[in-house]
Amino acid sequence: MSTQLRDESSGYHHVVTRGNNKRTIYTEDRDRWFFCLTVDRIAKKFGWTVLAYCLMDNHYHLVIGVGERGLSDGMCELNTGYAVWFNQEHGRVNHLFGKRFWNRRLRTEASLFNAIRYVIQNPRRAGAPGSLESHAWTSYAATIGLAFAEMKLARDELLAFFGNSPAYAIERFRAVCNEPVPHKHVGRQPP
Repeated sequence: MSTQLRDESSGYHHVVTRGNNKRTIYTEDRDRWFFCLTVDRIAKKFGWTVLAYCLMDNHYHLVIGVGERGLSDGMCELNTGYAVWFNQEHGRVNHLFGKRFWNRRLRTEASLFNAIRYVIQNPRRAGAPGSLESHAWTSYAATIGLAFAEMKLARDELLAFFGNSPAYAIERFRAVCNEPVPHKHVGRQPP
């Protein structure tokens, strides 16, 4: 069975990579910080902008703007670079990540909003207590101005979708992120 060609065209993409057999890919905050630095380096090299992120224990989500340099080469470099570092740091061998990364091109503003909502709400869906801003390894608190982002975040680019004035854009962003994720967005998520 051949692998389906992925849509790598310029635009916004929701990207996910899971740990091999759904195992942990971050064991401490230091791992997440190194991952964020790696994302920053790859984003700069490949011309990506990061609109939203969520780092869970066994997988991560990114909502990124992809330019002319595409997606796959950058994702290969991101996942390989982080996996090599993680294995060296933790004295382990073999694959850190499972299958190839999953992505969906976000062709409409509604699909972009749904993906961002899905990413931001990921800890809540996994059973983590607290408000959206209490989850340290998502971009939500940084987007609404309550924290610094752990990776370079295209905050202004994202908030421009929600309104012309910063206060209104943040208010609308908060409202959108607190709405339920439409069922159709959840339909085909990565394994």
